[in-house]
Amino acid sequence: MTTIAELRDRFSPVLTSIAAGTLDRERDRTLPVAEVRALADAGLGRVRLPVDAGGLGATIPQLTALLVDLAAADSNLPQIWRGHIAFVEDLLVTPHTEFRDRWLAKIADGAVIGNAWSEIGSVERGSFGTRLTVDGEHAGVTGQKFYTTGSIYADYSDTLVEAADGGQHIAVVPLAQPGVRISDDWDGFGQKLTGTGTIIYDHARLEARDVIPFADRFDYQTAVYQLVLLAVQAGIASAIETDAVAAVAARTRTYSHGNADRVREDPQILQVVGEISAVAHTASALTAQVADAVQAAHDAALHGGEQARAAVVEAEIASARAQVVTSRLVPEAATRLFDALGASAVRETAALDRHWRNARTAASHNPWVYKAKEIGAWEVNGTEPGFQWAIGTVSGQSPEASFASAVPVDSTASVDSTESVDSPVPVHSTVSVGA
Repeated sequence: MTTIAELRDRFSPVLTSIAAGTLDRERDRTLPVAEVRALADAGLGRVRLPVDAGGLGATIPQLTALLVDLAAADSNLPQIWRGHIAFVEDLLVTPHTEFRDRWLAKIADGAVIGNAWSEIGSVERGSFGTRLTVDGEHAGVTGQKFYTTGSIYADYSDTLVEAADGGQHIAVVPLAQPGVRISDDWDGFGQKLTGTGTIIYDHARLEARDVIPFADRFDYQTAVYQLVLLAVQAGIASAIETDAVAAVAARTRTYSHGNADRVREDPQILQVVGEISAVAHTASALTAQVADAVQAAHDAALHGGEQARAAVVEAEIASARAQVVTSRLVPEAATRLFDALGASAVRETAALDRHWRNARTAASHNPWVYKAKEIGAWEVNGTEPGFQWAIGTVSGQSPEASFASAVPVDSTASVDSTESVDSPVPVHSTVSVGA
């Protein structure tokens, strides 16, 4: 088994190179295509794979520590890899053995997986407009996805689809084909380079064996997705601290109404830096705690039973608690950074505003106010949190009221009960696309 020190040694040259180009990419909106490939070549995509499967054998806490380092270098990159990380985690516990073995080999060979679950517009909550057809050994996907983080850099996209019978499935779609069009049309003010834009599938082709029921997806996946965003926040906080320390230490101009002739000796400025440092270290500690909880959920999933369910609940609650704290503290620390500096800090060449924009954008995923409510419901009433989240319109609601994507409410999507574990879809000869 690898150690975190060995992982950091392995990836240090890549992270150093990534950090050196972060400001230029941010200012010019240059997608980090080469950087994603460098990380893949260094083995990031197979960090969690067992050594005997061609991986590095890292634990979830070790991977998380590496992601925090990566986010400190460029916060876009861990989020780009978020779908890949979740896909690999599912492979490690999936009951679909043939699917698992085939995709572990592809990942070991360097395949990168993107994400295409969400849809925008008037999609009804819990449903999807992206449809699946299956005919023998072949399958097709037609529809449109948004928030497709990482797919513009990937070889395949982990795509959530709906069959004509209403059953929901995961389809792993090859992206280098005429039936797929990916756009860099993500217009968020932060995390601009994550490739969180549109995919249009027009009878995109894949093998039917690369379709599995969504109901079999691993139970602790939402905690994994949130863990990656927590690592993003912790890395941003670390970068804020680094920038604050360097800028204060180097600053020579002082104010007549300040407290010292050297900024680095001004107690009020040092207080600001101390507050930023406290946030950075708190965010890292919380993220590490959540990583431990997610690792426990993974370990329990291998055995099943009530212990597994309890571990998933603990991972969900742990990730929610950390989300509530970091979603407020890290953007605040990004603002406090400017309290320690002068007017020159707001110049675009410094791009220090990226810390707040990126932290605020990451915090906007899965609003923390609802997660805080779930924590309270668990603490007071013992109400378990939801393991899957959904967003979309409600029947009878006007389309204008819908603002974001539809994601399954839970992991109990309709699947034919006669289906065998490795059968990709309910065993009909053809599943047609619905209207």
